[in-house]
Amino acid sequence: MRLMPIHMCQPGMRLAKNIYNEEGMVLLATDVELTSRLIERLFSYGIDYVYIADPRTEDIVLPDYIQQETRTRAIKEIRNTFRTMMEDTNKRSAVSYYDLGRKFRDLMTMIIDDVSGHQDAMVMLNTMNVTDNYLFQHSLNVSIYATMLGISYGYDRENLVALGLGALLHDIGKTKISVDILKKPSQLTHDEFTEMKHHTTYGFQILKQEPNIPLVTAHCAFQHHERLDGSGYPRGLKGNEIHEFARWIGLVDSYDAMTTTRVYRSPLLPHQAMEQLFAGSGTMYDQSKIALFRDKIAIYPLGIPVKLSTGESGIVSKLNITIPHRPIVRIMQDASGKDLKEPDEIDLSTRLNVLISEVGDARIGDVVADEGIPMIF
Repeated sequence: MRLMPIHMCQPGMRLAKNIYNEEGMVLLATDVELTSRLIERLFSYGIDYVYIADPRTEDIVLPDYIQQETRTRAIKEIRNTFRTMMEDTNKRSAVSYYDLGRKFRDLMTMIIDDVSGHQDAMVMLNTMNVTDNYLFQHSLNVSIYATMLGISYGYDRENLVALGLGALLHDIGKTKISVDILKKPSQLTHDEFTEMKHHTTYGFQILKQEPNIPLVTAHCAFQHHERLDGSGYPRGLKGNEIHEFARWIGLVDSYDAMTTTRVYRSPLLPHQAMEQLFAGSGTMYDQSKIALFRDKIAIYPLGIPVKLSTGESGIVSKLNITIPHRPIVRIMQDASGKDLKEPDEIDLSTRLNVLISEVGDARIGDVVADEGIPMIF
């Protein structure tokens, strides 16, 4: 399979990976043939990339880091809980204290068990979803990333549950924010931006009262926008004043927000988002945490089209776990743009004089404008 920008898709191409709706159910299934109408619909849903079947790349298979049963249940539990709280922010009894803790603890057990089976793999959270699903899918993604990092860092089971819950519920305070603000497709006003930032405090207030939720989980919701240099919010904490779990979550929260389609912008590619994180190394994020995250993330995902400094073009066919920024590339076109009858592979970890110059349809080093819109990571 190959990862292709939606604007480069042509009628007759076939999907190689499911696309899901906000219920966590299949919207378009693997092997569906794309039509002009379907391509337009996917574009309108905010989907920027899709996986396309290609006989030359049929051996490239993407691993599923959590089982579909876990994913579907997670999206359902997050969606139902968050929506219930959004519908009536004044009636806390709509979500019982016990149910909130029990449901998400059970869910974290499933996530930890699934992720533990792939702890030596490089993670690519490449499930295709419609943009209306952002808050729910984002919460799950951040939890998977944080759990993976926690396992690599050596946390025991109890700490993994607390960290994972903190990641899964870090944005629960957004249930107290107006939907008009959450889904506003343009720049927030000063007052709207101030209200949006209150989601950290709202989240802490919700979670600290839960008898089946660790207090540190509540502090993750409270502190995940704090930054090492004191530039974060809501309290401007610095360095070790910020709980270690919250520093992990702040890092992966930013990464997933940058690499996910939002109502106001297209996503960054993984290598672009990683560059943004390293730009904040030592000031916003812990350098050692970014380094571990980089070593566990597929900076150039399997199937993504790339162009090399030699002028040749191809796709990433395999990952080098020890050198993530030097993958194996299957060359599909020569430097003149001519298709090769028999694609060749180059291992960039052994060809250090060859660089990736373009990814997708973007040159390495391209700057993506944020259009002046506040980034609520």
